[in-house]
Amino acid sequence: MTDTLYDAVIVGGGTAGLSAAQMLGRARRRVLVIDAGSPRNRFAAHMHGVLGHDGLSPAELLRVGRAEAEAYGVEFLDTTVASIDDAGDHLTVAYDGGTLAARGAVLTTGVIDDLPDVPGLREQWGRGVIHCPYCHGYEVAGRRLGVLATSPASLHQIELVRQWSDDVTAFTAGLGTIDDAAAVRLTARSIRLVDSEVVELRTEDDVVTGAVTTDGTAHPIDALFVAPTPRLHLDYAANLDLAVSTEPGEGLRVDMRGATSHPRVFAAGNVVTPFGNVPLSMGQGSMAGAGLNAALVMEDAAAASLLRS
Repeated sequence: MTDTLYDAVIVGGGTAGLSAAQMLGRARRRVLVIDAGSPRNRFAAHMHGVLGHDGLSPAELLRVGRAEAEAYGVEFLDTTVASIDDAGDHLTVAYDGGTLAARGAVLTTGVIDDLPDVPGLREQWGRGVIHCPYCHGYEVAGRRLGVLATSPASLHQIELVRQWSDDVTAFTAGLGTIDDAAAVRLTARSIRLVDSEVVELRTEDDVVTGAVTTDGTAHPIDALFVAPTPRLHLDYAANLDLAVSTEPGEGLRVDMRGATSHPRVFAAGNVVTPFGNVPLSMGQGSMAGAGLNAALVMEDAAAASLLRS
């Protein structure tokens, strides 16, 4: 692939990446998607809150999306990107197996979810341990729900989960000291507050049954909500010196088109909005694909003008 100049390389083949690929493919651009095959939501069996696709598996959505992109001539390479470098009038992309050149790139590699180090928790991730009540709350509504706080921001998650059940236990060690006003709000809605640290998640026949705290108490729950700490996966783009937001819960800095601080690089999905859901990633990917195409159109026009003058 060293002699091929792509119009666009998309790093990451999840919902954001495939949406960008579809837009660029429809714009008749030569597009390559490089994907390592590890989408963030691969641990979940179903998606919810995705209009027209409620209950569909994430894997099936990606299968269909990839087929749609291929129908527009988009190419795919199943490997990992090692680095991207600025080569002036193009980008040089090194991947596991070679290098290639592209006029622009869309980064959609998302984030890595760092989970609390609690025995039994990681094994249930995406099933009995879940994070988003809008995505999974309906399926566990009315049951005994726990919320494991991982930061002060978890207070919002605790209050949200109460909408789906009147039997909620909040494990608050990760919140630090709860102020009186917040404690009153929580207890007024019959949310049980447990300030002892969770040291084990218990299961029976691969189903969550309880959380054990440091004092030895086993608290009965049927599902546990926990907000992982999102970690940006951007080592491969280190040489581009892209601007990253300093605000909590945000990723790469982009404008409304998805343009980053580098003129040839756009971004979308969880690498921009770590807490965004599938529909948001789809929309951002579509916009970033169109944004990169618009930038290439302007570059094409400038080059044509130079030739004519």
